Amino acid sequence: MKQSLYLETSVIGAYLDNGDSFRRDLTIRWWEHELSEYRACISPLVERELERIPEPHRTGYLKLIKPIEQLELIEEAAILAEGYISRAIFHRKYLADALHVALASVHKIDYLVTWNFGHLANVRKQARIRLFNTAAGFFVPVIVTPEFLVHTV
Repeated sequence: MKQSLYLETSVIGAYLDNGDSFRRDLTIRWWEHELSEYRACISPLVERELERIPEPHRTGYLKLIKPIEQLELIEEAAILAEGYISRAIFHRKYLADALHVALASVHKIDYLVTWNFGHLANVRKQARIRLFNTAAGFFVPVIVTPEFLVHTV
């Protein structure tokens, strides 16, 4: 059985990002050579965030995610995200980030893959999420950048 991963919006954004060639090239290489080894998922939230990006990139991003399984936005995820906010794990203005983590948690996704170091891929945030999810009886996804999933660089 393949391990599962949730692709947060920043990973998809990096695929066409001309501003950071290291991040773009690593993302493309991982996406094209190793993503198929996983059960990849996104959510309607990811799709909505990508729909707000101006052209010419919006069409390319939406084409990239078209074949990827989309998780259902369920009430349990919204409740968990509110728990993160009420415990100050996430500030309310970062509700989308809280929802990404909550969706990966309630759907028991092995890895949440992100390039968002500020709000997701940092050890302090991950420790607080792990403590909260464990205490509340929720699965704890491992939050990583694509770099951590690359077999060979």
